[in-house]
Amino acid sequence: MKTQLSTVTALTALAVSGALLATAGAHAASSSPPQYFFDDFKYPDIAAMFKQGWSPRSAAGHPGIPGARWAPEGLSVVDGKLRLRGATDGTGPGTTQAQVCHQRKYLAGTYAARIRFSDTPISGADGDPVIQTFYAVSPLKHDFDPEFSELDWEYLPNGGWGSDKTRIYGITWQTVRLDPWLAFNQQHEEFTALGAPGHDWHTLVMQVADGRTHWYLDGRKIDQHGGRNYPVVPMSINFNLWFSPEGPLPQGPAGGPPRVYEQDVDWVFHVKDTVLSPAQVEQQVARWRQRGIARLDEVPAAQPALESRCDF
Repeated sequence: MKTQLSTVTALTALAVSGALLATAGAHAASSSPPQYFFDDFKYPDIAAMFKQGWSPRSAAGHPGIPGARWAPEGLSVVDGKLRLRGATDGTGPGTTQAQVCHQRKYLAGTYAARIRFSDTPISGADGDPVIQTFYAVSPLKHDFDPEFSELDWEYLPNGGWGSDKTRIYGITWQTVRLDPWLAFNQQHEEFTALGAPGHDWHTLVMQVADGRTHWYLDGRKIDQHGGRNYPVVPMSINFNLWFSPEGPLPQGPAGGPPRVYEQDVDWVFHVKDTVLSPAQVEQQVARWRQRGIARLDEVPAAQPALESRCDF
């Protein structure tokens, strides 16, 4: 979830009628061939990427600093990698954030991405609470929507939400009310710096199967979630970079230079209804690259087809 996290992890009576229906999804063995989604971001430019099912965000709103602009120009393809760039001077009008979304058709199976996180800005003073993410999400139709689903990796190099500790979250969401904030989820924190130069590329894997989500950081399992937090409706795959409204550095004299952060994505992966280990994911990506396969999109659209928005 792209906002302040709650420490509330209890399961509530709000829970979804029929939520357990989703647990019948993923399985490792199947008589049908696996259905993959893979993007290596080997595009000549960002416009070519947008022709392959990706959408940039321009819609205002949650999350981030109030009044900030979601800037499509903050997305680019650089040396065969997707780049997200955000900047802030500590004010809403002086802040741009970046988000890109793929189609809403993903549920059970294995999700993965290789990401370069940044601990420090590429320009300007260090210290703003910036959030760098990889996540899958469905729309939140109303407060405590029982069909809301989200799987979320968030990296906070400068802390935030009442703590200055550098950490990464893995969160499986049940539901949420944005204002006033009240969230129901399961979460895990790893207190580690992931964006130091030379050690800034990391592989994140989520396995979604049989009522459980399993979270892996660089091949190491860090947590397992389940129960009513298990996703129940198809989600889109997303990346974004934004700034927490709590604690940005103050605006400097005469505005001051903005602080600019970047996050790069090497590749993203999903296989429908199939559980793969992190090592198997890496091996499959390596095989595709050896064969010159830069993208696959075999995951069928949801039936009935769902609107694929990029605004949350």
